[in-house]
Amino acid sequence: MLLHKTIFELVMLISFGFSWPFAIARTLRTKNVKGLSASSYILIVAGYISGIIYKFFYNMDYVVYFYVINAFMVSFQIFLIFYFRKK
Repeated sequence: MLLHKTIFELVMLISFGFSWPFAIARTLRTKNVKGLSASSYILIVAGYISGIIYKFFYNMDYVVYFYVINAFMVSFQIFLIFYFRKK
């Protein structure tokens, strides 16, 4: 049963994670962050961090790496939002 949960969790993380590189590339290309909400992205990172903490304490497996990769990509997008807002 645990394997089934892991597979579905992995599919979810890959599905969400697939969109982040495109969002980052668009931000880097256009340098336009109008309409992007840093607070929404911060909530998303908080969700990923929550998943990482859960993995460390209750169900450590390889899926934690996908949480970390996604959290890193979203954190980079947050950095870009603040960077390009300054300019």
